[in-house]
Amino acid sequence: MAPHPEVAAYRAARAATGTPPLYTQTLTEARAADLAAIRAGSGAVESVAEVRDERMLGPAGELPLRVYRPAGSGPLPTLLYFFGGGWTLGSIDTADGICRRLANAVPCQVITVGYRLAPEHPFPAAVHDCHAATSWIAGHADRLGVDPDRLAVGGDSAGGNLAAAVTLLSRAHGPTLAAQLLVYPNTDQSGEPPDPADDDDPTLFNSRSVAWYRTHYLADEAHAQDPLASPLLADDLTGLPPALVVTAELDPLCAQGQRYAERLAAAGVPTRVRHYPGMIHGFFAMPGVFTDGRRAQADAAAFLRERFGLPPGRDEQADDPTGTAVRGG
Repeated sequence: MAPHPEVAAYRAARAATGTPPLYTQTLTEARAADLAAIRAGSGAVESVAEVRDERMLGPAGELPLRVYRPAGSGPLPTLLYFFGGGWTLGSIDTADGICRRLANAVPCQVITVGYRLAPEHPFPAAVHDCHAATSWIAGHADRLGVDPDRLAVGGDSAGGNLAAAVTLLSRAHGPTLAAQLLVYPNTDQSGEPPDPADDDDPTLFNSRSVAWYRTHYLADEAHAQDPLASPLLADDLTGLPPALVVTAELDPLCAQGQRYAERLAAAGVPTRVRHYPGMIHGFFAMPGVFTDGRRAQADAAAFLRERFGLPPGRDEQADDPTGTAVRGG
């Protein structure tokens, strides 16, 4: 598992500056450092025809929403995007770069929600906030200019976990979803935490990072067995929306993301996998640093165009060395 040259350079730069792992910092420090790192790696800020903030009433109070709308009038296909950060870090600002680029590249409307964070609000608060936002957006489609027949969910890391959980809730309670975009999702929290003596690379997201986030998110370890925390453990994945699952070879979540894609496909869900050799967790949010970050975002846009019934974009990649697997029904 050799790192991509861009990953090797990134790791060397972090080691040279002595950047401390997020799991060694206080929550306040980690939240600020996480946002700063994402902004530094996200590249140029793209202009979008309209960006506005909204608020909605969630299960326990008001939640902020940010709406990114490309040029065009009338109802638009819409992606509800959940930011990453281990359910502990992050905000609607964290996903700003991703939302802007996907809004332009698809094009579609993108909305992100500021769900409640752990440990102040542990599982299942974030899941219920995200499903409430999905239902609220579908219920206010006219006001928001949403085409309710073309509503998708997506997210990276913890956001991918939340998107997967929302599809389970939406299958049971609505609304109907057109697609799910899962970027290096955490799908199984039932494993044993790593031994503190494990020699994980502290310059990168590692198994200690996974355990640190889980400790904050799951106030009760038994919650790890709940499919809304660990979608891979769900008994039945039939009837879920078509999926794109993005994985990175050097990500400790890689295997569980691939296993989830395999289970979706086995359940008859049309499933596409995009695997990036030599890449690390977080690369999707850092297209200013990683060429594959830009490629993965283009892949995501192409998948959404297909699911939304939009014409192919000029950047469609007919033959990509990372490979595409299409499985399921």
